[in-house]
Amino acid sequence: MLDIQGVPKRGQPVPPVSEEEEMLGAGDAEQTQPEEGMITVRLKFLNETEELALVRPDDTIGTLKSKYFPGQEPQMKLIFQGQLLHDSTQTLRSLHITDNCVIHCHRSQATVSSSPVGPESGGTSQEHAGLTPPIGNLMIPVFVVMLALIWYFRINYRQFFTAPATVSLVGVTVFFSFLVFGMYGR
Repeated sequence: MLDIQGVPKRGQPVPPVSEEEEMLGAGDAEQTQPEEGMITVRLKFLNETEELALVRPDDTIGTLKSKYFPGQEPQMKLIFQGQLLHDSTQTLRSLHITDNCVIHCHRSQATVSSSPVGPESGGTSQEHAGLTPPIGNLMIPVFVVMLALIWYFRINYRQFFTAPATVSLVGVTVFFSFLVFGMYGR
């Protein structure tokens, strides 16, 4: 539970704390009064639980993740005002995150492999992998174009196609049609 009566209202000066009081009640002071220059950010999870994070405005998203989600940084997705905070180098101040703002947190189940990029890893990186489309996405259009060309040649140059070749072409076309409509007809 929060002790909101012990927290000074905004605009009121914070009374100075002596060194003795600070040493005696250091645990209580951290829970009720934020340090000078610190802001409180509410981390809200999908199951409607919240956690308070005490951070500096100059902290980065990466610092926030490593401080409150150690070892889970690649899996944590932070969302502020409907935008995914994917750049770990941005500061909270640059994102206009102020005191008592809510950042939604989602832990993805997919594990991201953090393989080093360099000569020992084969020289491939995720940036290069994202430039080329997957081959599977091109197979169906290529097969459609091939079937269309074969049918074009079958109609215009029928003297070169025997009866078994025509029956095979019809069978392949029907089989491919069932596959495509089965995959995309849902």
